[in-house]
This record gives sequence, structure tokens and C-alpha cells, in this order.
Amino acid sequence: MTDSAVRHFLRDDDITAAEQREILELALAFRQDRHLHQPFAGPQAVAVIFDKPSTRTRVSFSTGIAELGGYPLVIDSATSQLGRGEPVADTARVLESMVSAIVWRTFGQHLIEEMAAHSRKPVVNALTDSFHPCQILADLAAVADARGGVDALAGLTLTYVGDGANNMAHSYLLGGALAGMHVRVGAPADYQPDERIVLDAKRIAAEQGGSVTVTTDHDDAVAGADVIATDTWVSMGDEEQYQVRAGVFGAFQVDARTLELAHPGAQVLHCLPAYRGKEITAEVIDGPQSIVWLEAEYRLHAQKALLTWLATR
Repeated sequence: MTDSAVRHFLRDDDITAAEQREILELALAFRQDRHLHQPFAGPQAVAVIFDKPSTRTRVSFSTGIAELGGYPLVIDSATSQLGRGEPVADTARVLESMVSAIVWRTFGQHLIEEMAAHSRKPVVNALTDSFHPCQILADLAAVADARGGVDALAGLTLTYVGDGANNMAHSYLLGGALAGMHVRVGAPADYQPDERIVLDAKRIAAEQGGSVTVTTDHDDAVAGADVIATDTWVSMGDEEQYQVRAGVFGAFQVDARTLELAHPGAQVLHCLPAYRGKEITAEVIDGPQSIVWLEAEYRLHAQKALLTWLATR
């Protein structure tokens, strides 16, 4: 049923390297002029569906759609028919007849893929268990902003340490590779990235002049890195695993020693919420090398850039 011309953003490599660059440059432009483009003037509605709790995703998409001239139709799935078992395909057919785009924060990647398969309007992954591509656009835009532009990204070493099997690690691999970066993931042996995603990232990196390294050694991962990223050790839905995970991930904390091993002046990212004293220390996240708050702000600008780009295909 999908219109062959419609573009969706379900994982980081649903766009090309050139398209990623275009979106990132537009994100930087939106930070300078928040009303630069208004593709949803009318207003046109954009459905924003939440299966999981959210702060930054909810605020940034709601605010961004409004600034793009549109109406953010925020739907909590628990109070919708989706939450009562309506097939995803049926929901997609209804929504695509009424809105200009569909944004969904959900669980399994197969769910958002099914939504896209039955929608003639763009579908955006606002987070699944497998990928968090909107966050990586924001992260890359923040690094680009802090370093003078998108041209600065290619050739940088971006290291992610922590849970290598989660959505952030997967998206850093794909998104960083598209940007021509040298992407490293440092994670315990039992929490390594999906090998299929690693292979996809290595293929992309080879095409873009970057590289991909996966290691179980924290020090090897962060040595000489230009950007250090981490995430909570316990993702939503895994809270009961905290005691086990805390013991395993302790050696992968981002602390002062991590920054000593990295390139001088290395920048620090965290997608938030952060747990000081666990995956990252207070002195690092609140310190001079942290660009976490710029990164959080770029959720707004990068998502506006993405929605604008999708709306004008």
C-alpha cells in the first residue's frame, strides 16, 4: 500500500550520507532562525504517538511541529485503540488519511516498520528498542555546531561506552558511519551490538572514509577519542536488571579518567536522562567538556530539519 515515493525515517541508514548532511545543515540553520521554514502551515496535523514515557521527545516534537506551522496531535497509545489491540495497519490507514506525518515512540522495530508499510505519509522513528535515529541527528548536529560546522564531523573519532546492545549504540554505529566518523563501541562481552548492524555500519564506513571498531575494553575504546558518548545502563523495561548491570558496567563509567585517555578537549554526550555517579560522573556531565545541554536542545532543531526534509521530498 505504501506510496513508492514516500520517504520514512525508521533507522539511521534510511537516508544517504548526502541526505544526512543536508538535514544536519538545516538543523544548524534552524538554531539560528527557529521559523526558517513552515512546511506544516495551515496548520497541518502531525501525529506523535507515545508507547513509552518521554520528556525530550515529547517536548521537542510538540514544540517543533508548532514552530513548523503545524498542529502536534499527541497520542498516548494507552488511551487509544492501539492500546486496546487495534492492528497497526488499521491505525496507519486511518492516520495517513488525516495527518501529514506520523511520529512514533514504541517498542519493537517491527511495529514502526508495519506502520510505514501501510502509510502514504512519512513515518518517523522517535525511538524503538533497536534504534534512536532522531537522537543521533541531534548529537551529530550538536558536535557540528560546537566544532564550526558539518564539515568538521568527517574523520572525528566518536566513542560510545556502556550497553552496546541498546538502541543508542546501534544508531551511533549507523549514523556515525554515515557522517564519515571513526565509530567505536566499548561494551562488556555480553552486551555487544547486533552483528548485523555492525556489518551494515562497516559497509557504510568503508564508503564514507570512516571506520567501525567494537571492543570489550573501555580504555581501548576511549583512547584518543574526540567525542565520548554514553547512556543509562538500564533501558526502559529493564529496571529489574539493575543490580546485575551495575556490576557489569562499572568499568565503563565515563569519569575524569575517561577524559584523560581521550583526545584533549574531547566533548561528552549523553542522551538523557542521566544518572550521576552511575554511567557518568557529575563532574563530567556538568563540566566544561560536556555539550549535553546543547545536544538536548538540538533534539528540537534536528527534528524540525528532518520533518521539513521529509515534507518537501
